Amino acid sequence: MYKNIIRPLLFQVDPEKVHHLTTSALKTGFQLPLAKTISQNLFQVADPRLERKVFGLTFPNPVGLAAGFDKDARMIDEFAELGFGFIEIGTLTPKPQAGNPKPRLFRLPQDGAIINRMGFNNEGVDKAVERLRSRKSHVIVGGNIGKNKVTPNEQALQDYLYCFDALYDVVDYFVVNVSSPNTPDLRALQEKEPLRDLLSNLQDRNHGKTKPKPLLLKIAPDLNHAQLDDIVEIAAQTKLAGVIGTNTTISRAGLRTPTNAVEEMGAGGLSGKPLTNASTEVLRYLRQQLPQDVRLIGVGGIMTPEDALEKLAAGADLVQLYTGFIYEGPRLIKRINERLLS
Repeated sequence: MYKNIIRPLLFQVDPEKVHHLTTSALKTGFQLPLAKTISQNLFQVADPRLERKVFGLTFPNPVGLAAGFDKDARMIDEFAELGFGFIEIGTLTPKPQAGNPKPRLFRLPQDGAIINRMGFNNEGVDKAVERLRSRKSHVIVGGNIGKNKVTPNEQALQDYLYCFDALYDVVDYFVVNVSSPNTPDLRALQEKEPLRDLLSNLQDRNHGKTKPKPLLLKIAPDLNHAQLDDIVEIAAQTKLAGVIGTNTTISRAGLRTPTNAVEEMGAGGLSGKPLTNASTEVLRYLRQQLPQDVRLIGVGGIMTPEDALEKLAAGADLVQLYTGFIYEGPRLIKRINERLLS
């Protein structure tokens, strides 16, 4: 029903407006009688065989919601009801920021893809902390942290530390985002020395806490092997808990959507089906090179249960959905978990 009726209707409306409409509808819908019972039957799979122990945490199933969908932690309880095993909020910054000018979100239906240049639009980390303190669900939550657009790279560490300290008591793990293509010069922080310095300082702050939290790094799919080797070296040196592969790509290779239409959409990160193979290859390479105690989360182009299984076979311990969730609907979570059980 979603793909044949609901999605065609939603795709008639501006993507960013649809996002706000659907999340509002979900929040309202779950206040109705029997909504949770219906959701449990339609979307959830409760089976101890799906449990994964990763980063010292027990995930009820390995299918999570990627960062970017619930930036401000507005929908934790609702997304937990849809059967996600974990939810990653953000990317959050110290100060609220509007993000890039609209339009900044585009669908490519012929490719099963999305281009976005949102630009870390969020209400600021402190607002998210308030919401997380009042949530009812016990679902595992990751905090994806970044820097404000106006913060120069030389001062980026202070932004990451601010977000880390603010979120420490209300999230289960952290993700350092230096790989979004939509904040000017952010990807420069992926270079070897700036990245080592950033992660080392964050880990110093982390290990100064009573109970350190797992610290992960989210990387771009556009890195070459030499750059990935740097990531491997830094991950081992800074004792990262894991790496998330991957963020969106700046590549436009192999798209079915006409070139002139893609050019009109402009800059931004591409996600969805065109990213499937590239992100899986990054995972496979990392798994071969990284120490086994550095765990992997696979994200990028998971549109079917088979895509999720391929990510897991390539070395991922967990997977995350974003564009596949938009194109395939919430039943995709259940389909992946059922496929894993079969």
